[in-house]
Amino acid sequence: MREEHIFKGKWITDSEFADIEIRNVFHRQLEAAYLPCDEHRNRHILFRKKFYVSKPIQKATIYITADDYYKLYINGTFVTQGPAPAYPFSYGYNVVDITDYLLCGENTIAVHTLYQGLINRVWVSADNRHGLLMDLVADDEMLICSDDTFLTQPHTGYRETGTFGYKTQFAEEYDSSAPEAFFMEPDFDDSSWKLAQYRKNVDYTIELQKTKSLVFEKILPCYTSKKENILFIDFGACYVGYLFVKAKGKKGNKIVVRCGQELNSDGTVRYQMRCGCNYEEDWLLSGREDWLDWFDYKSFRYTELVLPNECEIEDVYMMARHYPFELKAKMKAEFAVNPDLRAIWDLCVRTQEYGVQEVIQDCMDREKGFYVGDGCYTALTNMLLTNDDSMVRKLIDDYFASTFITPTGVTCLDCSYMQEIAEYPLYLVYLVLWHYRLGGDKEYLRKKYEEVCKLLDAYKQEYEKDFLLQELNKWCVVEWPKNFQDNYDVDITEGKVCHEPHIAMNAFYIEAIKSANIMARELGGTEYREVQPLIDAYHNAFHDSEKHLYKDSSISEHISYIGNVYTYAFQLYKGEEERRQLEIMIEHRGITAVSFFGAFPLLYGLVRHKRYDLLKQFLVDQNAWLRMLREDATAIFEGWGKDVKSNTSLFHLTFSYAAVFLSDVNLDSLFGN
Repeated sequence: MREEHIFKGKWITDSEFADIEIRNVFHRQLEAAYLPCDEHRNRHILFRKKFYVSKPIQKATIYITADDYYKLYINGTFVTQGPAPAYPFSYGYNVVDITDYLLCGENTIAVHTLYQGLINRVWVSADNRHGLLMDLVADDEMLICSDDTFLTQPHTGYRETGTFGYKTQFAEEYDSSAPEAFFMEPDFDDSSWKLAQYRKNVDYTIELQKTKSLVFEKILPCYTSKKENILFIDFGACYVGYLFVKAKGKKGNKIVVRCGQELNSDGTVRYQMRCGCNYEEDWLLSGREDWLDWFDYKSFRYTELVLPNECEIEDVYMMARHYPFELKAKMKAEFAVNPDLRAIWDLCVRTQEYGVQEVIQDCMDREKGFYVGDGCYTALTNMLLTNDDSMVRKLIDDYFASTFITPTGVTCLDCSYMQEIAEYPLYLVYLVLWHYRLGGDKEYLRKKYEEVCKLLDAYKQEYEKDFLLQELNKWCVVEWPKNFQDNYDVDITEGKVCHEPHIAMNAFYIEAIKSANIMARELGGTEYREVQPLIDAYHNAFHDSEKHLYKDSSISEHISYIGNVYTYAFQLYKGEEERRQLEIMIEHRGITAVSFFGAFPLLYGLVRHKRYDLLKQFLVDQNAWLRMLREDATAIFEGWGKDVKSNTSLFHLTFSYAAVFLSDVNLDSLFGN
């Protein structure tokens, strides 16, 4: 493992943030908190410094981080960006080999930082923390480091015009005539810029980022056409990244930039997207040769440029960004010969390759959130496909880091948006076990088992009574979207306490305890706790002795499909007649009667019961993944079809978990009890 770097550089910022007090953004979801975001928002703050290299360098390395985010340029060339979202007490820095970027003689380093300043799912922001920290080491000697000799200037070319999605990012008008345009070029005139200032209130604990830096891929248009003043561009598939356009026109000319994941019926770009993002922004030209310089990324396939008269487009492409991906897994041989299953596999693999970012987000447009729940399934898929467990470890480690907010953790990690969903931490327990079974790292399991026990202890102390979880002051999702809850007869409204014991929550809880017991046995210790009293309480509370199925809650007679799917998946049924009735229900209702959170347990429940006939049948269901493909999916949808969900993202990672069940991994070993 690489040793931690000790920084010589200091956190630098500009005058706006030098003296500002840090603000605490962390709290329990049901605790009222007033966190205004009316000032110190959408600040694009630039840094520059010239330095000299007097002799050829064998190796040069930069150690760099920023809050909220940075893009690094050396001698006018883009190098990298980061860091991955993290909490301030375990804030990551990137290590980059920049040998090939340096010249003998004068060099210029330029950094574009963003303080977003919003309470959302992307970063820990609105906390008044901003700054840049870096060291540049050449042949084991410090060449430069962040200090008050750097020059700084706010970039005035970005004018906020709104926000996208759940206040996920700013919609902006970019003005190429801003004095700071082309700030990264070595010959840029920075004579009017001010000296950087040291950040006075610094509370970070800095550590080497445990995940890799993003990679970037230039995507050329596969089709373009022009009708009157509108240039249409198709990049061939949905990607996540930045649009780059080179244009020349008169000073003040405006280009309207529209992006989307699909087309309207008339062939125009649907920039008012299903997911709730209105991807339409303006770009003002300077009269010179200009480049559109987006800082934040979008998820899109198509672009329209509405052009003014006498405007020439000289170049256009997309720069896709994603986590490093190398496919190592193979399809199960018997599945690989089926063209439908092959198409589903390819769709899942492509979604993982181009969708995973610095963290496992569920969608890269409306939310950009590092969600624990569906993230567990997505991270497992990523590890299985690549044989790289860095995304799984990032999720596990950062979830347990979030327990400083509450002992049972939060829903969305490494951000200032406080949300708690009761089931999600319990998924995390299964992921710890699956990670061990795939990778075999017993020392990591030993460390995480201790944290698993603390988590389950917290659930027991706060919510367990008479061996059942109840009085939950966290949102219980059960299944999402709501139309897949099958009239679940429990008040699980977000923002309210769920008083009665209900089946989904207790099924997840028992499975987590069973998983902890397996971990304990693997480590050669005694089991975490006896699970049979919880199973007995489960039967007493939810079992319908006449129908041999399971009710939604201890005070309801309603029998939902989703509650019984969890009972089957986690093998919580009372006897063989219950198993038979559950399988009759499952054969009748199928996979598309459940969604994100039910489909994965349903599939591994079929594996556990060796119902491979149903497993294959559900994978090729015409209204599941094959429906996405019929609806022209190039990435996984946020639902079985475009119209299944009211705010559907057409690039969503969750359902890529079909690849787990198509792969040649030993599923019995992975999911067995």
